[in-house]
Amino acid sequence: MSSGSDERRAGFQRYKEDVEREGKPFYPFAMFHDTVMSFVVVLVIIGLACVWYFTTSEEPGDSGLLGVRYTEEADPGTTSFIPRPDWYFYFLFYLLRIFKWPESVILGTVGIPTLLMILLFALPFVDRRRERRISRRPVAVLAALLTAVSMGVLTYKGATARESLGSEAVAAVPNWCAQQGGCTQEEQEGGEIFAQVGCLQCHTYLGSGSQNVGAPDLSAIGASGRDADYFARYVADPSQFGNNVMPRFENLGEENLNKVAAFLANSKQR
Repeated sequence: MSSGSDERRAGFQRYKEDVEREGKPFYPFAMFHDTVMSFVVVLVIIGLACVWYFTTSEEPGDSGLLGVRYTEEADPGTTSFIPRPDWYFYFLFYLLRIFKWPESVILGTVGIPTLLMILLFALPFVDRRRERRISRRPVAVLAALLTAVSMGVLTYKGATARESLGSEAVAAVPNWCAQQGGCTQEEQEGGEIFAQVGCLQCHTYLGSGSQNVGAPDLSAIGASGRDADYFARYVADPSQFGNNVMPRFENLGEENLNKVAAFLANSKQR
C-alpha cells in the first residue's frame, strides 16, 4: 500500500502531465486575459467617476446618482466630528460596538482578526486534499457561507448604525456621578457637556473615551488640589497654561465652562 506522500506525488505528476498535454502557456494566453480584465476594471472606474461628476453640480450638498460632489468645507478644529471607516471596514467597525472598551476591546481589534488571518494562512497546509468538488466538501462550504453571512450582516449593521455625538457617554454620566460619590445638579450638567463636546476623543474618564495625543485620564483630576475656577480658565484657553495641543473651549460660554469646571473639580475617583 502506498503512503499518502506517494499518492500526492503521483497525483502531482499526473497534474503536470495534464498541463503538458492540454494546458496553455502563461504567455500570451494568461497575460492577454489579465491585460483585458485590467483594462475593463479601469474603464468601469472611469465610467463611474464620469457618472458621479456629470450628474452633480458645484452646489454643496447637491446629490447625483452616486452621491454629492461637494459638501461643507472640512473644519480641522472641529470637536464634534464622529469618525467612520470606509465601507470595507464596516464589519470591523460594528464588531467594535459589540466588544466594549476597555474590558474586551482587544478581542475585537486584535484577537478575532488575527485568529482568522492565522486560519487562512494555515488552511493550505492543513487541507492538502485534491478534492475540490463542492458536494464533497461540506465543512469548507459551511465555513465559507458562515463567514460570508457574518461579514455581510456586520457590514450592513455597521453601514446603518446611527450615532448621536456623545450619546453613550451622556447616558453614562449618572453612573460616573455614582462612582464619584454623587454630583450636584450643576456638576451633572457639567458632566453631560463634557461628554458632548468631544473631550472623550482625547481623554478617558472612568473607562469611557480613548486616550490620544498624550491626553491624561481625567477620572481623578479633581484630586490634584486645583479648584473649579482653575479648571474653568484652563478649559477656556489651555494655551495660557502651556498646553498648545488641546483646543480652546471658550466658545462654550461662562455658564457652561463653570459647569464643566465643577464636574472636573468633583472628579476625585473616591
